[in-house]
Amino acid sequence: MKFSTRAERIEPFYVMEVAKAAQGLAREVAGTREPMIFLNIGEPDFTAPPLVRQAADRAVRDGLTQYTNALGLDELRERISGWYAARFGVNVPARRIVVTAGASAALQLACLALIDAGDEILMPDPSYPCNRHFVSAADGRAVLVPTTAEERFQLSAAKVEAAWGARTRGVLLASPSNPTGTSIAPDELRRIHEAVRARGGITIIDEIYLGLSYEEAFGHTALALGEDVVSINSFSKYFNMTGWRLGWMVVPEAMVSVVERLAQNLFICASTISQHAALACFEAESIAEYERRRAEFKARRDFFIPALNRLGLTVPVPPDGAFYAWADCGEAARRLGVQGSWDFAFELMRRAHLAITPGRDFGTADTARFVRFSTANSMAQLQEAVARMQALIG
Repeated sequence: MKFSTRAERIEPFYVMEVAKAAQGLAREVAGTREPMIFLNIGEPDFTAPPLVRQAADRAVRDGLTQYTNALGLDELRERISGWYAARFGVNVPARRIVVTAGASAALQLACLALIDAGDEILMPDPSYPCNRHFVSAADGRAVLVPTTAEERFQLSAAKVEAAWGARTRGVLLASPSNPTGTSIAPDELRRIHEAVRARGGITIIDEIYLGLSYEEAFGHTALALGEDVVSINSFSKYFNMTGWRLGWMVVPEAMVSVVERLAQNLFICASTISQHAALACFEAESIAEYERRRAEFKARRDFFIPALNRLGLTVPVPPDGAFYAWADCGEAARRLGVQGSWDFAFELMRRAHLAITPGRDFGTADTARFVRFSTANSMAQLQEAVARMQALIG
């Protein structure tokens, strides 16, 4: 069977390949003194809070299960608009908000709406692998620009200007980022957007972890920079609704009808039940619970990052958001007699029954030296993970 060149360009998602190996070993060690601990997948260990689950039950019971408008429930778009005003002090009209089948659908729609064959999109290296694959699936080309710890593993305006070429269409950023948990400083983000705007380009920014920001200096939406920013967001991370497959995008007003036409043909609409459930995310009781959980994620970060540093798994830039630690495993790998993050991850899985993610997925700029830990697990599990690593490499 002959497959499309587009399909052949998409690389395997190695995070999931590692996860499969970890699941297989987990079955073997289940019930032992050291069952598998999973610090590899970026999924909150919390689930949707009570009001959200109850709203989903009501939607099913009341028969609210038919297609919605491709742009999403008007009431949900209004609630999202209100959240931007209350949380970030930014006026985002509901008419510019498109509800999507997860942030993945939003990224696909953005790329299909804005990228022509051969267009180049600048992205930081390291960055979330699926983002570059969305560009590739739209017949564009992701250009990974190496970044450093001094730059918070994020693009700078100077690097955008230096990398801009004849085929460059714009930038695709993420703040906070997966895998580093670092955000772009607001002043630098403004300079990046001004550089892109001056060249007639587009700024697409993945803000799915924005609700999980922990530092006052960060946690500001790029939508404050102007109506020409395309922002991608999700109910999966801060709102703890991963399997509900619900997200949204904020687009310039002129882009709404284009995205609507694409969504009508590709998705019809996001899950109707999930949309009705998500209305309850913005109730005061739900927000209070989400904020309690955000504090718990921060407490986990504050325990785990210093522990990694003491073990020689140095985190060069403390994460200011999300639930990741991007750690240099070079010294720890040498202690275990292996080289590179891929072998280190599997050695840790085999000998400590601890699943983490090697840097291979996230780019090529020194990523073979780094591993990603997810702290989206209980404090007890994180403490046990540290104890096992201490026994093995401490």
